[in-house]
Amino acid sequence: MPTILLIEDETSIADMVLYALKSEGFAAEWFQLGHQGIDWLRNHPEAALVILDIGLPDGNGFEFCKQIRRFSEIPIVFLTARNDEVDRIVGLEIGGDDYVGKPFSPRELTARVKAILKRTSVAVDSGAYADCAFEIDTARCRIRYIGEWLDLTHYEYLLLRTLLRHPERIYSRSEIMDRVWPDPGDSLERAVDTHIKTLRAKLRKVSEHDNPIKTHRGLGYSISGSVREA
Repeated sequence: MPTILLIEDETSIADMVLYALKSEGFAAEWFQLGHQGIDWLRNHPEAALVILDIGLPDGNGFEFCKQIRRFSEIPIVFLTARNDEVDRIVGLEIGGDDYVGKPFSPRELTARVKAILKRTSVAVDSGAYADCAFEIDTARCRIRYIGEWLDLTHYEYLLLRTLLRHPERIYSRSEIMDRVWPDPGDSLERAVDTHIKTLRAKLRKVSEHDNPIKTHRGLGYSISGSVREA
């Protein structure tokens, strides 16, 4: 599920855009100030696209675009009430990918977002992530599933990483305990079941129709899916 960053100070417009994006299957983050959006983007390089208003309370959208281009090549769509040709040209010349003038149709905006993502090879449909279902970022201790970073606790991360090291292999509860918990003697094997349950819930939030973690009655657990580790 690609995440779209929206930087727009007008609440009514933001609500309309957020609703349209989520209706089309996107995740979205919204900030009213440019510097807030940029700070968030620095910490979330996995974001797919930015919708950036030009007239913001804390600065000009063109300048914020220049700041973003110093650290990211993420696609940027300008959203503005200024429809002058000069503004459109300037926006595109400094690194913008498209320009939508207010008032606008939310359906047109989402269509343009989809077109840009398709052009830049970012999948819109979660099922289109064909190169790998999981990505492990060992440096930051995080895991991405179908294009979305999971919000994992320490033990959830270690458990999921353990299963992903050997997809399709069945791990018994005792094996998982030994690999994940520093002192498994002080823990109960039912803790494995509890963490598996919460992991499944978080994976379903990303793709409700998939269930990559398999239960093997009397044996343990395994996971399916392609994996890339960085």
